[in-house]
Amino acid sequence: MELILLTRALILRWWLVALPIVIIGALTLPDLLNRATNSVGYTITIDYSAAPAYDAIPRPEGDYQDLWISSEYTVNAFTDWVRGSRFRDDVIEVANTRGAAISNSALSIAADNVKSTGRVSLGWTDAETLNIIADAVIETLQTRSHRYFAQLGGQPAAVTILNRTEPTPAPLPIVDRFSPFIRVGLGAAAGIGLALLAFYLDPTVRRREDIEALGLAVIATIPK
Repeated sequence: MELILLTRALILRWWLVALPIVIIGALTLPDLLNRATNSVGYTITIDYSAAPAYDAIPRPEGDYQDLWISSEYTVNAFTDWVRGSRFRDDVIEVANTRGAAISNSALSIAADNVKSTGRVSLGWTDAETLNIIADAVIETLQTRSHRYFAQLGGQPAAVTILNRTEPTPAPLPIVDRFSPFIRVGLGAAAGIGLALLAFYLDPTVRRREDIEALGLAVIATIPK
């Protein structure tokens, strides 16, 4: 019975349900159109290998396995270095000398590695500046590592760039992707709440069942 009453209330005041949905839809539509035409940012991925300079530290006799192990340790250390604030500061310094004006808080740098191969992921708002930042990252990797790792014997590690992608549009965060649907859903919930509130506050008697619910007897009805 309650379900039938709720259905009647929503049908009777359908416009209260639709009104918030229409308003929120009208406010959300320009944002959706802007997302279709404007990029939210770009990303670049850089893959590299690194190893200590062979003439920097005297090496004992060994096989090629020693070279691979030292390279893996170097890339592991570089991954932690790239994730830190000192690397970010160096990249910003180099990028600014190349004509890019960037701030620490806006630059997105992520790092990972698989054994002897490292990866740096960069994010920025426009492709041109991101290319400058990528050049600064490569220069920092190739020229400044000896400032932070005494194990390198005072010389920068030998860094080889294996792959560098072109700037590609970054995907929207998952919250932003579903935010229009969440807004419309909240609007629908608000509309349903308004319709039910109006129904329960309305003293108008429309059906025989409404009179009987008040404890009154119905003597006769007038057909439509």
